[in-house]
Amino acid sequence: MAESIKARFNLTGKVAIVTGASKGIGESIARGLAEFGAKVMVSSRKQEAVDAVAKSIQASGGEADAFAAHAGSTADLHALVDKTVSRFGGVDIIVNNAAANPVFGPIVMADEGVFDKIMAVNVKGPLELAKKAFPIMAERGGGSVINISSIGGISPEPMLGIYSVSKAALISLTKVLAAEWGAVNIRVNAICPGLVQTKFSKALWETESNLEKFTAQLPLQRMAQPEEIAPLALFLASDASSYCTGGVYVADGGHTI
Repeated sequence: MAESIKARFNLTGKVAIVTGASKGIGESIARGLAEFGAKVMVSSRKQEAVDAVAKSIQASGGEADAFAAHAGSTADLHALVDKTVSRFGGVDIIVNNAAANPVFGPIVMADEGVFDKIMAVNVKGPLELAKKAFPIMAERGGGSVINISSIGGISPEPMLGIYSVSKAALISLTKVLAAEWGAVNIRVNAICPGLVQTKFSKALWETESNLEKFTAQLPLQRMAQPEEIAPLALFLASDASSYCTGGVYVADGGHTI
């Protein structure tokens, strides 16, 4: 008899790494994957912050550990994979959620240092983490890489020029990896959220007038909460999406219509 649809969402026995998981979208995804049975390595820059999330997941009955790593450091990311394999025995799921955007303004204001920082975290980091895990995932029969991009990667967002460029590059990277890694059953997909109420996007929603102006143009007329992105990540992490790779999935309240 064919496996039930519900069973295809079961992540029991799977091991996931989620970057930028101390808060916001990353934390919500980490909690969601753990809720459906995955062993989750929670990662972000500060050990205290990721420890708190991991302990909270454990208290809710999930299995998690924490490891601090800078998403722009190849050495840190490689150590993250090594720690995950040591702790949980392998890697099956990677969620590249960590991102950087230290500037808000015209692209002409962004100097070389800003460009390098954004690209290191938003593009190079996801590539290096996925590359490090590639042979491990291939040996285990496949896996899922989920890159958290942005609607800015589809259509450039005002005052977020280089960030938009980096997220467009992440979408392209997603498609390249999907094309190259499909033969070993490693699926690679991208999620492009719109405006989500997180600390990262605070500059866009903390002023009520700005928020009202933005949401008025959306079909759903509101911004999202982090837990509204997590179910899409769960789908892409699980066997429910076994025939999905190279996809770009928008969750933006209709912004890109």
